[in-house]
Amino acid sequence: MANTKYIFVTGGVISSLGKGIVSASLGKLLQARGYRVTIQKFDPYINIDPGTLNPYEHGECFVAIDGHEADLDLGHYERFLNVPTTRANNVTTGRIYQTVIEKERRGDFLGKTVQVVPHITDEIKRNVKLLGSKNKYDFVITEIGGTVGDIESLPFIECVRQLKWEMGKDCICVHLTYVPYIAAAKEYKTKPTQHSVKQLLELGVQPDLLVLRTERELNDNLLHKVALHCNVSKDSVIQSIDVPTIYEVPLVLQRQGMDTIVLHKMGIETVPAADMQPWKDFLERQSKATETVKIGLVGKYVELQDAYKSIDESLFVASVYNDRKLDLHLIHSEKVNESNVRELLAGMDGILVAPGFGQRGIEGKFIAIRYARENDIPCFGVCLGMQCMVVEFARNVLGLAGANSTEMEPKTPYRVIDLMEEQKNITNLGGSMRLGAYECILKKDSKVFGAYNRKVIQERHRHRYEFNNEYKTAFEAAGMNCVGENPETGLVEAVEIPALKWFVGVQYHPEYNSTVLNPNPLFVSFIKAAISGK
Repeated sequence: MANTKYIFVTGGVISSLGKGIVSASLGKLLQARGYRVTIQKFDPYINIDPGTLNPYEHGECFVAIDGHEADLDLGHYERFLNVPTTRANNVTTGRIYQTVIEKERRGDFLGKTVQVVPHITDEIKRNVKLLGSKNKYDFVITEIGGTVGDIESLPFIECVRQLKWEMGKDCICVHLTYVPYIAAAKEYKTKPTQHSVKQLLELGVQPDLLVLRTERELNDNLLHKVALHCNVSKDSVIQSIDVPTIYEVPLVLQRQGMDTIVLHKMGIETVPAADMQPWKDFLERQSKATETVKIGLVGKYVELQDAYKSIDESLFVASVYNDRKLDLHLIHSEKVNESNVRELLAGMDGILVAPGFGQRGIEGKFIAIRYARENDIPCFGVCLGMQCMVVEFARNVLGLAGANSTEMEPKTPYRVIDLMEEQKNITNLGGSMRLGAYECILKKDSKVFGAYNRKVIQERHRHRYEFNNEYKTAFEAAGMNCVGENPETGLVEAVEIPALKWFVGVQYHPEYNSTVLNPNPLFVSFIKAAISGK
């Protein structure tokens, strides 16, 4: 394709409508036609990135392959497109302003007054175009965070206006809105959508395509009314009806011809049809599963829907590939104690101990791990979950009373988990952990090697503390083997107890590179072990 095409996805009426899912679904349909597609997210908040945000504020922090701490929507992009993301795929207002202010301090603007227009907007546009030109993508889909009308998103909407004016048919805007159903009146109301589009028009942007989020199918009269009042053709009004799983959304949009409409609006007529057969095969496999696998996820943010989003989706996808329905039980680690652990965990086919930071809920994780180990229940520890496995083993098998991580207890007599050497002098916490993809060498006789079926793997990290190698000999002599190591640093990446059915902890985050069509092997192996233990 001669020129990269740019598609902007904006949202109106309310937040959390699923702009990320619509963006990923459209991207998947275009990718299935043979195009090279990527998606980026522009977040209006002033944080440089989500790395320092509490999960209560922003849900999961997703880590891109280059170590960038990103919005959780990038996880959706990767799971749908099966293409790794980088720093360029997630840009915040904070990062835009930081870059512009650094340029001003260097004198790059030659004494000119620095303003939102053109300097901030030019920097946003540079980030949009850079992703397409640098990697030679056919399509760059850009999701604008927030809702039209928010003060924070105004510079981004202004960029959409400018780029539509500059690029003509090479740039379009898809606007997602909500059509509420009023039960008392027994009818849907389109007025919120009309007002949302009006706000967008007031900012100089005419949407080319409308996607209406709705609980039930809308009739032709309603679609015609929306098209008439929002100044778009009737075939450019698409419904995003609630479906049982987000992975059905691409097919819902395909049935309405969304990808064909987008291509037509961008002047592309003769292209192959989208080959969605592998995607359909996955959904068919999911629909045919009748038996369940019962997994207990132990963490301190389980009351938050998006706190462990990538783990939840990885477990779901791995269950499908094992021909099972996932029965996921969220167990708050603060509420686990010696007197109720059996009641909470009995009947689980497998237990996953979640990642996280800080002291809160940590003792509950130790208790859950001990229960899984002593009752030989398949157990999977991720990042802090692995570190908790190490601490529990040190206390209850090695007999090292008071053993702990120095993150939780700096004065512990047995520092089995300790701060990484290169982290000891860091004062600015943002973006300073061990982040991104690192190599790991696996021991051939391990369950982890059996899952991946290869010696060298690459997985993404997000941590400051590590297994203390001074205790390695003692651990292995007592039955917990170190089966994965970084080849450059000797950092222990994976531990397991080979005498048990499946008791594995990994320092990295395998959930970050688990996709619909390529599930992470470790999750598939964990679910398989959980099933075989029933």
